[in-house]
Amino acid sequence: MHLDINDLPKAIREIKQKLRRDLPHYQSAFTELEANIRQQIETIREEMARGENPVPQLDADDILQGRVSEQQKALIRQRGCCTIRGVFPQEQARGWNEEIGNYLARNHFVERLKNAAEDNYFGTLADSKPQIYGIYWSKPQTEARQHERMKAVQVFLNNLWQTESHGRQHFDPNRVVSYADRTRRRPPRSSSLGLSPHVDGGSVERWLDENFRHVYRHVFSGNWKDYDPFAAEGRTEVREFPSPAVCSMFRTFQGWTALTPQRKHGGTLNLLPVANAMAWILLRALQDDVPEESLCEAKPGRALSINKEWHPLLQTGISSIPDMEPGDTVFWHCDVIHAVENEHLGEFDSNVMYIAAAPWCEKNAGYLPRQWDAFVEGKTPPDFAADDFEVDFAGRATTQDLTPAGREQLGGK
Repeated sequence: MHLDINDLPKAIREIKQKLRRDLPHYQSAFTELEANIRQQIETIREEMARGENPVPQLDADDILQGRVSEQQKALIRQRGCCTIRGVFPQEQARGWNEEIGNYLARNHFVERLKNAAEDNYFGTLADSKPQIYGIYWSKPQTEARQHERMKAVQVFLNNLWQTESHGRQHFDPNRVVSYADRTRRRPPRSSSLGLSPHVDGGSVERWLDENFRHVYRHVFSGNWKDYDPFAAEGRTEVREFPSPAVCSMFRTFQGWTALTPQRKHGGTLNLLPVANAMAWILLRALQDDVPEESLCEAKPGRALSINKEWHPLLQTGISSIPDMEPGDTVFWHCDVIHAVENEHLGEFDSNVMYIAAAPWCEKNAGYLPRQWDAFVEGKTPPDFAADDFEVDFAGRATTQDLTPAGREQLGGK
């Protein structure tokens, strides 16, 4: 079910008036919350000054053996992100990297890319498009998504959420589904191929959709201390504006799987490791210095941009992820601010596969049959600009490449 609004400026004006009416102390609530966010960012900056990385780090084997402590889980919930070492063996990841390169070359992908369908999702982000390749069905991507070790990690991440409330389970944390996404291949010494800070999974909808407002009900009532970014209630009912490249599935965490080493200044990922920063973004738009028809420049059908004009505080806490080797993964909560470095000053390609954590729920179950049909035909998945590059690609994955679990996770018939 999509959101449909005819007169967006009017809708924004009206919702801001309503939210302020319902929260007369919107200014003092924001000031209080800002102190909390500022304190978290100061802590992060102190850690960075000591040479520590603020993004929590785990070993995949500790997840598989049930050795992750409650203290570690609490830190991931606070920071909203983590890197996980050794999800896949390095040699396997390096092999996948080479195999994807061969797949692209064999099928003359770069030449085809010149005629690609335009993907405007990142249109308002300052630093243009990164080198994201619209391929979804290479054998390495399929293999990594259905791998037992990846599934174990995704189940662990899903279980960081509070999945039940009022006697109802909002999603099944132990049943994962595959969300077919792209791959990124970024050559060394490349600049202005980054992405400025943003959040995926909804922009203006976060204020305009009543289901999104339910997710953030404690923020909009001024009781921001009661807001838990990991409370699942309402998350699977939110409605987005239809747009090519806006994710219409519910992902507990977005993710990258490294195919090459990931290094600071090497064109890698940056995060703001503050899980409740979305509360600040939401209340920021209600303040009196923001034009009545603006939600701090949020645009429908685009990523929610975190910009210098309205969100300078948040930009001061953005940090590089820890160094990662091939086969390591990084995951960040669906509301966590992230960016990609503008410049790649490293000596080797910075290549990753996008593999998120998505649990079984009604929202995701609705997407799977359409995704399955795209897989069978080699077409672009429903959420993305329809390039359909792989329809006649030699060597793409087929149903024969799926394990029984992989078939089920992809929505196989």
